[in-house]
Amino acid sequence: MRILLVSTYELGQQPLGIAAPAAWLTEAGHEVEVADLSLDPWPAEALLRAEAVAFSVPMHTATELALQAASRMREERPDLRLAFHGLYAHVLAGHELIGPDDLLATGDVRDALLTWAEGHDPAAEGSPRGPGGSGGSGGPGGSARAPGPRVVTELGPPSPAEGPAMRIPLRAALPPLERYARFLRGDPGAAVTVGAVEATRGCNHRCKHCPVAAVYRGRSRTVPVDAVLADVEQLVSMGAGHVTFADPDFLNRPGHARAVVRAVHERFGRLSFDVTVKIEHILRHRQLWPELAGAGVAFVVSAFESTDDAVLRLLAKGHTAAGEHEAVAIMRRAGIEIRPSWLPFTPWTTVESLAGILRFSVEADLVGSTDLVQYSIRLLLPAGSLLLEDPDPVLAASLGAPAGDPPAGPGLPGLPYLPGARSMTWRHADPAIDELQVAVAALVSEPGATFEELWALFAGAGVPLAPAPPPPAPLLASPLPPGERPRLSESWFCCAEPTVAQLDRVTR
Repeated sequence: MRILLVSTYELGQQPLGIAAPAAWLTEAGHEVEVADLSLDPWPAEALLRAEAVAFSVPMHTATELALQAASRMREERPDLRLAFHGLYAHVLAGHELIGPDDLLATGDVRDALLTWAEGHDPAAEGSPRGPGGSGGSGGPGGSARAPGPRVVTELGPPSPAEGPAMRIPLRAALPPLERYARFLRGDPGAAVTVGAVEATRGCNHRCKHCPVAAVYRGRSRTVPVDAVLADVEQLVSMGAGHVTFADPDFLNRPGHARAVVRAVHERFGRLSFDVTVKIEHILRHRQLWPELAGAGVAFVVSAFESTDDAVLRLLAKGHTAAGEHEAVAIMRRAGIEIRPSWLPFTPWTTVESLAGILRFSVEADLVGSTDLVQYSIRLLLPAGSLLLEDPDPVLAASLGAPAGDPPAGPGLPGLPYLPGARSMTWRHADPAIDELQVAVAALVSEPGATFEELWALFAGAGVPLAPAPPPPAPLLASPLPPGERPRLSESWFCCAEPTVAQLDRVTR
């Protein structure tokens, strides 16, 4: 079959979401073309040749963009078979664009994609599933049969027949690495080319707001060290001088993580790295950080989310605000920069909790290490969200349902989903909080926006802040000025709504 693989957005990096399927499908004998719509023009000629199109949807932003592109493709080619694969595929169940011959695959999607490409129904053939692997089409772990779309969640071990070529992403047809985000440390003119790899998939934790937990339900699996090393080797041959480990949490398997970093550092001693790690794991494995720093880890992304301990408990984050202070200190002592992600706007948000996030950013000297978009993020509630399994009274009220009522999702009676979005509608009890989120999102999307402007916006909206940010606390201060801290050139938009520029790129 002639298959077009499409990525719309993968955090500004060369997309693993189509590089890996390209390897699986090519080895299985299919003709594969690829298009990264975050960079490439509309693939008009490839679309004419294609018999089917598979979209990578690893996050909310990419899913919204993929739907726009898929709608246009269906207009041009009504006969196309479609597949959506990745963490957000299941949320598209019930969408009018998805037909009975299409596939929605989440989790470990390789077998489902191969079966779909052969023209068979993976849901009807009894493919193996992990825990929770049966159910309706409204969430992960389910399968739907005609007349609805197929929804397949695979969480099992890799197939014994998996060959070496299938384990190594096929990158040759993708745009070159130099067109993607760069690693910056100091002089922008010395930017370093970046490649992204995976050492593990899934996550051992069940943070209630996390799309990974909604699919993997506290499970993870490793990518063999030799496969990781082979992928890094091809990235280095393509010019990469820095590697992002795209794992949801690099220390889910700490022994495996150490083995991977050691192997890569021994082979490619000058490579630098960045990883994503929970605060909980930063604290638990504090003895590892000097070793990881010595092997080239330059910065860590970590989901702080809030400085309100009550909110952190509701989200099942496994850490406290005090732990956030400690994590910053651990990283700074190890010589590794920490870059936080935040979730400021939830049904539990108060003006005090918003003030806490901004004050902590200043106190811990994280202003120069935080993308401004982080201060605008609003809680997403996609199908399968663990928060909806037993919503607390505040969340239930924000959804318009009495506490204790069962949550609803696509195809189920009850609470509505936001038109045009893949997240359940919620409204804060104080309309001013929702209005502030809209204003913050507008500000941070402006080129050249500053933290000082953001602080003034929050203060002007009644958030209890001093007229100007105070200086950082000396014990937590970074040794590097903001412009010299290690970072990537692409802002982090995983849980944000697509920007106008992003939408233009996939619909032009």
